[in-house]
Amino acid sequence: MLRIKNWGLCLVALALVAGTCLGQDAISPKFYKLDFVVKEVEGAKVLNARAYSVVVTTDVVSTEQHPCSIRTISKVPMSNGSGGYGLYDLGVSVDCRSPRETPGGLTLRVDADISSVPQESTTPSNYPPTVRQNKWTSSVVVPLRKPTVIFSSDDLTTKRQMQLELTATPIT
Repeated sequence: MLRIKNWGLCLVALALVAGTCLGQDAISPKFYKLDFVVKEVEGAKVLNARAYSVVVTTDVVSTEQHPCSIRTISKVPMSNGSGGYGLYDLGVSVDCRSPRETPGGLTLRVDADISSVPQESTTPSNYPPTVRQNKWTSSVVVPLRKPTVIFSSDDLTTKRQMQLELTATPIT
């Protein structure tokens, strides 16, 4: 009987210690507004810019079950070159996962896909149009409240560059 009481006391003490530790380690999730800007740049001049915003949380459970997504897609009919037509998805897709606070910044995984048909296409009219596509995937670290170019790539046929800029702002 004495052994059962001792085990019972040990289990109660263990539960109390575990409850105290859990209460101390619990970090309340924080929210951030993410402002993405897609820029088409030539030299130092911005030729075109489009802005997209989303709010994310550092809550692990919420972020894993519901990663943030931005979709601005147009289904565009285009000739396939053999007399038929197909629908192509053109536009901007951005996905964010696993935002984590770091000292003075935010780290997160970003997947971006930006596609368009260039205005100054040199493709003959009997061929399907050229489609530009920029795809980036990486874990990034951005300082808070400071616009940061997280991805960029050169256009293969012009002197232009496509950039994706991110500003992370804490929501209080």
